[in-house]
Amino acid sequence: MTSGVILMALVPVFFVLLLGFVAGKARIVDNNHVEGLNALVMDFALPASLFAATASAPREGITGQAPVFLVFGVTMLVIYLGWYWFERSFFAVTRSDASVQALTVGFPNLAGVGLPILSTVLGPAGVVPVAVALATGSILVSPLTLVIVEMSIAKLSGADAPSQPVLTAVRRALVKPVVWAPALGVAFSLFDLHLNALVHACLTLIGNAAAGVALFLTGLVLSAQSLRLDWRVVAATAAADVIRPLLAVAIVYALHLTPDVARTAILLAALPSGFFGILFAVNYRLDSATIGSMVIASTGFSIVPLAIAIATLFPH
Repeated sequence: MTSGVILMALVPVFFVLLLGFVAGKARIVDNNHVEGLNALVMDFALPASLFAATASAPREGITGQAPVFLVFGVTMLVIYLGWYWFERSFFAVTRSDASVQALTVGFPNLAGVGLPILSTVLGPAGVVPVAVALATGSILVSPLTLVIVEMSIAKLSGADAPSQPVLTAVRRALVKPVVWAPALGVAFSLFDLHLNALVHACLTLIGNAAAGVALFLTGLVLSAQSLRLDWRVVAATAAADVIRPLLAVAIVYALHLTPDVARTAILLAALPSGFFGILFAVNYRLDSATIGSMVIASTGFSIVPLAIAIATLFPH
């Protein structure tokens, strides 16, 4: 039974990811210009899916995700700050590169890998914790990265940094559909506002594309990166795929959370590194080669910790 759950959760995910990777390598799809697919996923399909799921969830189902927000938020911040300190102390990389690498290691691939895996393991209810976790990272570590990168670039170029960089970064994060859509859905649920059946059907139709296209996009993005395996990449893989879920386990046990919440939070933390860091690096012309190698290595190795997590946490 357990092996069947593992296969159903992981094989389809890595199959679609591999399709995107092969399509990019074979130049069937242009892997150097993914802005269109990225917009489809992050601005349309994923926000629609997250809004429909959270807006139609019962109030108890939303309030019950507060511990997930806490565990996931603390886990990401600790890994983020730890990796940033590690890079700055031992490799003397720039603040910009260190922050984007920390984002890569700390913020897992929720859209591409998390959504299909949790939907398989938990059913339709798995979309809600993914929405909460994605909003958590988009509110906490993404703005923090924007602040560090923008201030570093301004300092290097001799230009004036924004007078209120934190507020500027938070504002940029909050206007993204992938952030405000689940937040709006949460508001619908908490205030017992019922989503019209026709509206729900329309959002679900485009939202159904989110998981598959996000996985394909992940493979496509990875196909444009070259794997450069060194000790830094190995350490990043260990931090993302081993230390992050173990840290979540420690936090869960320290807070004495319920088994259902604990299992969900740990599985979310066991997901591989996300590709947001690659997009940041390309956009700001930072060290995308190292970040790409980190994502490739983390994604490939994640089969092991994910299989262990699913077998241990969801044996039935």
